Amino acid sequence: MKSLLRVVLSVLLLAGGAGPAVAEPAPAPVPAPQAAPPAAADAPWTPPLSTRGRYIVDARGERFRLRSGNWDGAQGSWNGSGDRSDPATHHAGQDSHGIPLGLDRVALPALLADFRALGLNSVRLPFSNEMLHTTAPVPDSAVAANPALRGRTPLQVYDAVVSALTDAGFAVILNNHTGSTRWCCGLDGNERWNSGRSTAQWADDWVFLARRYRDNPRVVGADLYNEVRRDTWDDPNWGLGDAHDWQAASQEAADRILTEANPNLLIVIEGINWTGIPLDGLAHGRPALTPVRTLSHTLVVSDKLVYSAHFYGYTGPHHSGATGLGETHDPRYQDMTPAQLRQTLYDQAFFVSAETGTHFTAPVWISEFGIGADESGAAPRAWFQNFTGDLAASDADFAYWPLVGWSTTAQGAPGGDSWAMLRYDATGRRTGVLDAADWRTAPWTALATAPGRTGPVPAAPSWYQLDTSHRDHVASLRTRAAGDWDTGARKAVCPDGARLAGLSHTGGYGLCTTSDLRSPAGGQTVVRDEAYVPAGGDWAGGYTKFQCPAGQFLIGYSERGERVSAALCAPARTPLATAGGRTVWFDRGDNRPAGAGGGDFASGHYKGQCSATEYAAGIAFTARVGSRPSPAALLCRALPAA
Repeated sequence: MKSLLRVVLSVLLLAGGAGPAVAEPAPAPVPAPQAAPPAAADAPWTPPLSTRGRYIVDARGERFRLRSGNWDGAQGSWNGSGDRSDPATHHAGQDSHGIPLGLDRVALPALLADFRALGLNSVRLPFSNEMLHTTAPVPDSAVAANPALRGRTPLQVYDAVVSALTDAGFAVILNNHTGSTRWCCGLDGNERWNSGRSTAQWADDWVFLARRYRDNPRVVGADLYNEVRRDTWDDPNWGLGDAHDWQAASQEAADRILTEANPNLLIVIEGINWTGIPLDGLAHGRPALTPVRTLSHTLVVSDKLVYSAHFYGYTGPHHSGATGLGETHDPRYQDMTPAQLRQTLYDQAFFVSAETGTHFTAPVWISEFGIGADESGAAPRAWFQNFTGDLAASDADFAYWPLVGWSTTAQGAPGGDSWAMLRYDATGRRTGVLDAADWRTAPWTALATAPGRTGPVPAAPSWYQLDTSHRDHVASLRTRAAGDWDTGARKAVCPDGARLAGLSHTGGYGLCTTSDLRSPAGGQTVVRDEAYVPAGGDWAGGYTKFQCPAGQFLIGYSERGERVSAALCAPARTPLATAGGRTVWFDRGDNRPAGAGGGDFASGHYKGQCSATEYAAGIAFTARVGSRPSPAALLCRALPAA
């Protein structure tokens, strides 16, 4: 959990003011240990993990629901001012020394046993870019309960934690939480993936870490960056094509990880956490995953995409979480009725998994939520009950923040992070959600043991959006390996195992759907003229037609400016119809079959689409003066009978 202090300071800094320090809330009295709640039943699973529609599945195609906790510390704990050696300058008085918390108090086997007792099957493991490059060993005191880790650098300690988790059967999702090793998330220099580094350098770090754990199959995911948000002057965006474009940067990093490091990793992409200045009268808000509806990701390994979002009761869709000076009058999540909360969660995140058969359909992982053991307010407690109930009812993947904390400071005074599920004092004595006296035990247990879909998840058609508005979007590994097929043009190609199903008249958007139509022998044809239009086969009179050769089908397209530059075709594994078909015009309005899959893949633009029983065999356009030279029609022909 990110403390209220970070939000208050963010608002004050944005407003150009300063305010008094905000004290951490006093911890609740430590209850005597009680019986642990029942852990969720362990189910065997086989890595690697992939996705099928809204579900994550293992290598056997069995549903794998992420029941996770955030084991923080390696991302940093220093609040950004004062003596770093003083625990009082660290979040909740907890100096993590840049490694996962608790290693000074509890031996790794005991920690992992407690994780298992919580019903977890996976751990989100934050890190900072600074941690990857730190060469000084951690102090012996930071690993006092695990003396075998003495003398190791933070990254080497992180290695040991990863190995311990995966050896114990947990799935590990690596999470780039911060750039510098300090507490997140305000105006702290960690607002964006490229704060303090270039996007290329950030992606380089990801490639390095993904390669480091490539031979450990239970390291299953790369959570690209945490809570992308505004800095003092600028907002992140989703699709503008500039240096602050999170959609483009995450696509770039994801494709590099999958092609240069490990094609088996799930790629977790979080929505935008905050834009605008949180003051009444100024535009501000928490977009979360709302932009995904109009612009989604299509990766070079297409069954690896997971979206994520964070929800805390004291924040809201337009509320930063600040109190007092800088607080706006927008509702918080904890101010909402159960029905309002449910609808808001759907609008901001759950629509991605609930609306199946669209270009944006994917699993949604709520990778952070939490609340304090010492929370006594009726509204926050009700929010937690309602929220965990919604997670259970939605059969959602989830990860609580944080998993481990202290129950006393290093000096023995009361302190530590009351939000932690498991809290350990200096002697290793545990309190928290495994104790029935913790008010969170009941809602957590209900969530951790909630019934959900299990067993095999059958494969179903998937849909993928292509976008050339700012750059190439070549999602095919086979096409990438063949080199640049239209130098200087903006190119888009469907993922391997998919065919082009639709195009937009403007905007450069395409729609692909899964297909086993392509010949395993490979090969592709770049079409730049009407050489393959047979005599008497003019299917778009007066328009230029880029038609695939006989026996081939469309997998890609390219544009120079607005003008269609070329079509990319691939040979089919089975004979295709070489005559007939229909012309689907979309230069004056939408032309999509009733009930067509894929959703609105080009919002605000005219678009055309072949039916599910057809393949696209050609693109028509015109270069007449006064007309747009962008795609105007598709040639759609019947697919071979199954």
